[in-house]
Amino acid sequence: MAEIPNTPDTTQAAPPPEAKPALPELLRVKVHRVRHEAEDIKGIEFVSETGAPLPEFKAGAHIDVVVILPGKLRARRSYSLASPPGEQPFVYHIAVKYEDEGTGGSIFLHESIRLGYVVEITPPKNFFELREAEHSILIAGGVGIAPILAMCYELDAASKSFEVHYTGRTKERMGFRTQIDGFKDKAKMYVGRNPANGGIDLPAILRTVRPNTHVYVCGPHSMLEEVHALAHQFGWPDGTVHSEAFTKPEPRPGDGPVEVVVKSTGQTIQVAAKVSILDALLSAGVKTDYDCKVGTCGTCSVQVLEGTPDHRDNVLLDAERAANRMCTCVSRSQTPRLLLDL
Repeated sequence: MAEIPNTPDTTQAAPPPEAKPALPELLRVKVHRVRHEAEDIKGIEFVSETGAPLPEFKAGAHIDVVVILPGKLRARRSYSLASPPGEQPFVYHIAVKYEDEGTGGSIFLHESIRLGYVVEITPPKNFFELREAEHSILIAGGVGIAPILAMCYELDAASKSFEVHYTGRTKERMGFRTQIDGFKDKAKMYVGRNPANGGIDLPAILRTVRPNTHVYVCGPHSMLEEVHALAHQFGWPDGTVHSEAFTKPEPRPGDGPVEVVVKSTGQTIQVAAKVSILDALLSAGVKTDYDCKVGTCGTCSVQVLEGTPDHRDNVLLDAERAANRMCTCVSRSQTPRLLLDL
């Protein structure tokens, strides 16, 4: 996946300790292999520095990699694992897309990482795990193929029924094409998202609702939003469509400031238009749980006692939204004021 600003390293300025989840212990790993996956995409394989087994993981998991940004600032960036989950000994294989307009994490991994280098990572975390189902529909766009490939490996090893649909802007920008092609009749690859020009046809893939079937999508936000909208339109059951992104949704036209009131303390917090509600809460010293900060894990969800949320997450169930819960990391407000049960 693409890079995402994540929890800052403990050596840098951060929100008050009481407002942060405990940071996982870092693992030291060695760069075992570096390879060209596709145009602007580098594959990096990590193995344990000492030769000891790395922690197990399941398909959909990701790791945070410590990178050095301009100014020698240490930070963490999240990348999905594309490795076969059951393979021994464990190798953590990530795909890094070069983002010349990013904050510098991908540039560091593209330009500074070499074979044999030792870097620090977190143990795998998973907000995108496969559910038990009779059939799985896997959809990937661009570098979002990484966790989807791991799902293919896991489902294929268990002789589970699945299909995978993979698209990219051009063939040259599509990594892991050989691996995906290895799943033969279960796999389809496309260029672009316009069916008229041979691109992926998302309505055709999702139009027929199948019993005991789950859908997984990873890619750009526009693809995630389209898949969720189509699933709602075609009547897919709540909780059967799952997605993951490592970048926050872009601000929408008309986004403005919002006033947030914390019930437990009575604090009134003014949230600027380009600041997330979660970040404003943390900056004000409010104790609240969080993890992914991009609307995919649900850890930051809270009950809204007054006001109407503008939901922008990809994790809450329809019933939770109807009950007026919201994810503070990405969602905004349709009303000028929100009263949160914090």
